[in-house]
Amino acid sequence: MSDQKRVHVIGAGPAGLTAAYALGRRGIASSVYEADSIVGGIARTVEYKGFRFDIGGHRFFSKVRAVRDIWHDLLGSQFITRPRLSRIYFDGLFFDYPLKASNALRQLGPIKAAKIGMSYAWAQLRPIRPEVSFEDWVVNRFGRELFDTFFKAYTEKVWGIPCSTISAQWAAQRIKGLSLWVAAREMLMAPFRRGATKVRSLIEQFEYPRLGPGQLWEACAERVHRTGGEVRLRTPVVGVHHRDGRIEAIDIADNGVPRRVPVEALISTMPMRTLVQAMIPPAPERIRQMAEQLSYRDFLTVALVIDQQETFPDNWIYVHDKKVKLGRIQNFKNWSPDMVPSPEKTCLGLEYFCFEGDGLWSMSDAELIALGTREVGAIGLVDPAKVIDGAVVRVPKAYPVYDGKHIEALEVLREYFAGFSNLQLAGRNGLHKYNNQDHAMITGILAAEALLGRKVDPWTVNVEDEYLEEGDMFGMASDLDELLTTQPPVPAPVGARHE
Repeated sequence: MSDQKRVHVIGAGPAGLTAAYALGRRGIASSVYEADSIVGGIARTVEYKGFRFDIGGHRFFSKVRAVRDIWHDLLGSQFITRPRLSRIYFDGLFFDYPLKASNALRQLGPIKAAKIGMSYAWAQLRPIRPEVSFEDWVVNRFGRELFDTFFKAYTEKVWGIPCSTISAQWAAQRIKGLSLWVAAREMLMAPFRRGATKVRSLIEQFEYPRLGPGQLWEACAERVHRTGGEVRLRTPVVGVHHRDGRIEAIDIADNGVPRRVPVEALISTMPMRTLVQAMIPPAPERIRQMAEQLSYRDFLTVALVIDQQETFPDNWIYVHDKKVKLGRIQNFKNWSPDMVPSPEKTCLGLEYFCFEGDGLWSMSDAELIALGTREVGAIGLVDPAKVIDGAVVRVPKAYPVYDGKHIEALEVLREYFAGFSNLQLAGRNGLHKYNNQDHAMITGILAAEALLGRKVDPWTVNVEDEYLEEGDMFGMASDLDELLTTQPPVPAPVGARHE
């Protein structure tokens, strides 16, 4: 099939590969261009001397049956079911996560518990209005004392900016909607009830590929190849040519050699700011200015090989301790035993949040491994003498930042990109939305369907406040399942515009 008849996809992360997979099911081949040497984006799995580590930790859970069907179509019996255990490390103590009133209040002691209770009551009587920032949102629901204890330091460590400048929209999207009072009431009343509904909480178990999430995306890339498509690694898209409201061609760096590829339709999952910068001719000045308002948080993982059979039981631990730069620790052996080559060893992933080019990012691998070894010892999780090896992976633009400035920018940019009849955006960075893996997959599917003439919109994914794990995603799950399982004939040519 010629280049003109293909759908071209920028990015081989969950959104881009799922879009290509969905198109392949329709008999339409895709060319996927990935700047990195590995598929999966932030959901990749990196291998080092037989140790496999996930970048960020990716549980496989979705309320959308069609998403689960894709996972199992690609990997089948390679999925295993794992128990979930995650805790918060704070002030030398471990707290259940999500926070449970009984555990948190018992650990903190009666005086601190009383302060938290009074602070919570005050927040209910005198909520902050208007509710603009992350800080406002959390204080209104948990009280300032609990915000200062559990939310402030860790959130600022992750995002590198004050909580007062992070949008309330991000808090509503990402923080578990658990009422402290409801948790306490349910805890007290549970022994006297039969069949009582539990307080809503995040899932207690999840599925996981035996060899990490990258195993899924490697299988997806192979499926794309088998359906007539291609996935080209180390091939960044450096230019996007357009005219009269259509994308006409892309410039790629094919193993360092520039090449122009004509396109009939394009799906982009690259960071929206980068896409604007790649437009040829340049986007209008206001569009370029709005794109520069979008910012990103970068991320690196220090994987430590531990000469010890067991360390701690958690899948991951959030580190709220101000004495260390470390933000979160993954225990990959507890995600899947096959992530380590020997049962006598453990591999931990120490996650550091940073900005590209800052002090952390610029440290050498050896310096980062030494830092991680010191810090995991400082909080008492591992004896530094047991660390026998390590590796570092840096991930630029891992998290789109919700800093308030992004709201106007996204409104303007969304309208601008809607003006291209054969272009769809998808994915976490493509839409500048802090989406989960399954959200990203859904945006990829909807982007593909929109190019085929369907009246669907990737921007609608994850617009509600309710967290995906808590229920049916914005009332759309059944509709999406029907859309993906009925598979009617292609209703319009690729790149057709809706009126």
